[in-house]
Amino acid sequence: MSQDISPFVVSFDWLEQRLSQPGLRIVDASWYLPAQNRDAKSEFAAARIPGAVHFDIDTIADELSGLPHTLPSAEVFSASVGAMGISETDTIIIYDGLGMFSAPRVWWMFRIFGAKNCFVLDGGFDQWNSEGRPVETSEISEVKPEMFKPTYNHLAVTDFNEMMQIVETGDIQIADARGAGRFEGRDPEPRAGMRSGHMPGAVNVPYSALSTNGRLKPLSDLKRVLEAAGVDLAKPVVTSCGSGVTAAVITLALQSLGHRHNMLYDGSWSEWGGKAETPVVTGQAV
Repeated sequence: MSQDISPFVVSFDWLEQRLSQPGLRIVDASWYLPAQNRDAKSEFAAARIPGAVHFDIDTIADELSGLPHTLPSAEVFSASVGAMGISETDTIIIYDGLGMFSAPRVWWMFRIFGAKNCFVLDGGFDQWNSEGRPVETSEISEVKPEMFKPTYNHLAVTDFNEMMQIVETGDIQIADARGAGRFEGRDPEPRAGMRSGHMPGAVNVPYSALSTNGRLKPLSDLKRVLEAAGVDLAKPVVTSCGSGVTAAVITLALQSLGHRHNMLYDGSWSEWGGKAETPVVTGQAV
């Protein structure tokens, strides 16, 4: 594998050669925004990479938080993925329909709950299918449950109180994965009644700038994109987005470059922009 490729992604060829390998688990983490007008569950039922199971970030979540798809407890996560036939020692390959959209979020979730051999499929299912790679269209098979023993890394997650302190002190960099229009406050948020703009001190790293055609950019390009946005790779970073999904694309890019002191703000703009007391800035990052 090229030294300029992330150690956390695998290619179509790599996966196709190992589809029947024992201990390999494939996870369809597809999730779509309402505007994308796609149904991840029905698409999975119709066609999937052979042996894949579906991971729904809206249901494997803390349903009491009042926010979209926030992290579940370790107990809920382990019970959910154990029922999918996944253990923490498996080699886990995660994909989504578009490539580098929702799959990194599920990659991040598996990793913070202790799965070390966890990777994102470069390119996504749409492209896999268009290339004539193996696809399963039969009824979804039942899987044998496994035991997933979680080890929760709380240092990888930032909550609202910690985020307030970070904004107040400026001690940790904030990288926001939303598009420039929402970040700068020119475009409305997709959730009704929510303010546009960004947290004071945040820099804008649109998640779409980190991939090309659903594939994560080479490490040298990731480094250029992040540094051009104002991220100092020698310092801590907290990632954020609209609801904690595409923030994980920045997290994946950082981890791929060997950056380890990074956290993800799970509530993201759904929480920050929805509160009256939080400071919001508009315009380009200063």
